[in-house]
Amino acid sequence: MRTIRLGYVGCGFMAQKVHLPNFSTIPGCELVALAELREELGRRVQRRLGIPKLYHGHTEMLADPEIDAVAISAGFTEQGWIARDALLAGKDVFVEKPMAVSLAQADAILEAERRSGRRLMVGYMKRYDAGVELAKRAVAQFRETGELGPITFVRNHGFCGDWICGLDTPMETTDEPMPETPASGPDWLPSEYMDQYLSYLQQYTHNINLLRWLLDAGDDVRVRVVDLDDDGYTGVVILDVAGVRAVIESGLISHYRWDEHTQIYFRHGWVKTWAPPLLLKQMPAGVEIYRAGEEQTFTRPIPKPAWSWSYKREAEHFIRCLQTGEPFRSPAEDARVDVRVLEEIFRAHLKQRGVL
Repeated sequence: MRTIRLGYVGCGFMAQKVHLPNFSTIPGCELVALAELREELGRRVQRRLGIPKLYHGHTEMLADPEIDAVAISAGFTEQGWIARDALLAGKDVFVEKPMAVSLAQADAILEAERRSGRRLMVGYMKRYDAGVELAKRAVAQFRETGELGPITFVRNHGFCGDWICGLDTPMETTDEPMPETPASGPDWLPSEYMDQYLSYLQQYTHNINLLRWLLDAGDDVRVRVVDLDDDGYTGVVILDVAGVRAVIESGLISHYRWDEHTQIYFRHGWVKTWAPPLLLKQMPAGVEIYRAGEEQTFTRPIPKPAWSWSYKREAEHFIRCLQTGEPFRSPAEDARVDVRVLEEIFRAHLKQRGVL
């Protein structure tokens, strides 16, 4: 298969700790260029990883005809515009979640995708976790066979914790100031609530996306109840996901691991999955299957590959799809749904408080 010549935008924490090391070790992927506004930081990362070209900004890099595709991890409010520019420059794109901070930005990205004929994949790494894949297959099987009866309830609990998990991948640092990324979001959102909105968006876009994928819901999602505290983060949201009541429990805890699990209840059992700490390498999600009835059983199937990292698998998926033409598992059009749902959640939250 052809080699994909990749340019990377950004040298921040996720770039250095996760994405650059992963892309640089994938057969069929050649990391040929780096773009970073902090010049000294860019030079240090370039030297350490042996990247041939260094550009000051993404605009210069996108003009390089030798680059086939671009991966981006920049400020949440800016990376969507960088992704749009990359598509219009004729590059396929991998971008960290969230794809966009507003529906307007998401639609601009989709329009660029249509105009350019290139494709964008969003880094929803949970969809590439081997344990989550196993859980999804189990849910689909039980829905098809009816063995456990109908789905009655879905619960996603995400209180976060220690997500770095001691990851010791080398990281270059300098005294250069972070590039300014002005906070922005939907036009209807008052500026004093922008930080709250972005905090909830960047964390729970993962959870909403995961629920939709596990239930094959697509765009069939609506917001039923929003009960968040004044922080715009802690509380409960109830969704209708393809006709199933799904609850998202959000909050924070100083946990030594990562406190997140998803449980899909059937009339006669459940499928449950636990997320590992996000940066714990080679550890997929755990899975439990409970069958009720006269002979009640619990099973803990082991996913294959048993030792794998969702972040590495999503990078491999991106490169493979560019080589083969197969569709992305987390494409831009699907990711737009998460932006819509999150806007609706926060709009309902602010309406309850008399802000809107």
